[in-house]
Amino acid sequence: MGQVQGPDGIEWRVSPGLTDYAEALSAMEARAAAIAAGEASELIWLLEHPPVYTAGTSADPAELIDPRFPVVPAGRGGRYTYHGPGQRIGYLMLDLNRRGRDVRCFVHAMEGWVIAALARVGITAFRAPGRIGIWTRDATGQEAKIGAIGIRVRRWVTLHGFSVNIAPNLSDFGGIVPCGIAEYPVTSAQALGISCDHATFDAALAFTAPAFLTSLTCDAEIEA
Repeated sequence: MGQVQGPDGIEWRVSPGLTDYAEALSAMEARAAAIAAGEASELIWLLEHPPVYTAGTSADPAELIDPRFPVVPAGRGGRYTYHGPGQRIGYLMLDLNRRGRDVRCFVHAMEGWVIAALARVGITAFRAPGRIGIWTRDATGQEAKIGAIGIRVRRWVTLHGFSVNIAPNLSDFGGIVPCGIAEYPVTSAQALGISCDHATFDAALAFTAPAFLTSLTCDAEIEA
């Protein structure tokens, strides 16, 4: 496990291999509680999970089509999503007491961060009004989802974060209606013909992280 001091005194952690989802959830909740108590530093945690479907607080059982993988309540906002090998997960435990108690600003800034990081690896991504997540266009020109966003805030400390499809098995999304959106497909860097591994994308995230943190005041936009 790689741990370094990141921007603004935040611990930056990268876990190798596959991290069990339930174990990660427990660790994340413990760290967030410690941050709220002033006993730990903030954390940005990059990792990868074995195949799992996670259920947000708005999950509709009708959207669980084929539970071929474990289904785990996540405690975050949103509906069903899939995590698995080939996907970069970013969990953010940040203290909004010191960064502005604005959840909408935080989500907008995190979206901008992921979009900026994708731009650095050659993928043009964007927000789509009325649709949660990070979007791009696939080889046919159709809008397709390349990243998911889901957060929880407890005592003004954030939990959960984002997932970005680097090279997952896209057919694994077929067991659910991803994030409740059936009209649009999911895609990945690999499906778009972009050569990008986790280390490359992590470097793009690290490069754009300082602008993300600055933008939490909602006074600035992240630039690629």
